[in-house]
Amino acid sequence: MPFWLVPAFFGTALLYASVGFGGGSTYSALLALAGTDYRVLPILSLACNIVVVTGGTIRFARAGEMPWPGALAVSLVAAPLAFLGGLTPIGQGAFLALLGASLVFAALALLLPVAKDGEVRAQPAWAMPAAAAPLGYLAGLVGIGGGIFLAPLLHLTRWDGARRIAATASLFILINSISGLIGQLAKSGADRFGEALAGGLPLLIAVVIGGQIGSFLALRYLPTQVIRWLTGALTGWVGLRLLLH
Repeated sequence: MPFWLVPAFFGTALLYASVGFGGGSTYSALLALAGTDYRVLPILSLACNIVVVTGGTIRFARAGEMPWPGALAVSLVAAPLAFLGGLTPIGQGAFLALLGASLVFAALALLLPVAKDGEVRAQPAWAMPAAAAPLGYLAGLVGIGGGIFLAPLLHLTRWDGARRIAATASLFILINSISGLIGQLAKSGADRFGEALAGGLPLLIAVVIGGQIGSFLALRYLPTQVIRWLTGALTGWVGLRLLLH
């Protein structure tokens, strides 16, 4: 494992945690650029995702920002499809192309305006879970949590206020990462999980530290829009590198 992956994972976790995401999409791209076996790659990315967003989900819940009925409906509908995505066989070329394209899309989505608390629009109860279902499958297929796709959709439709959307995305990432990881392990075997953890322990430690610092900076110092621009720039750069590579 190249040494540069450790600071890269630290910086990714710091930025993504600042805007309520886990960073799984960029972890996967960085691992791909480092030449990691693409069968191990989503397992390690999802494990890092779970580590980062668990703390954020707990903080949102304690602060009373989690819209439990809507967040659970969106997450639990997508979770079985994340499991199926994790089970789906995919070749290396298709995997890397899909991941790179997903990163570029996510980078553009991060530049979209954020919903404000006074702009909430009533939605049919079934609409957002139905829209989130295919996102769950894509998340499981490429080894990400999917929140980076869900959050822009929630903002565009003015589904809720900004903090409650961030809370929903955090829970969505956590549940889908767990479900996708189970699917990946069912496809690849438990031995692959041991292989991923054996080589990826420094990366897990890096994202724990980076995620905590990112949450602190977001709350105390950095404007949310600046963080979103920085995160979008990182995501787009890595996605383009992956596609060109």
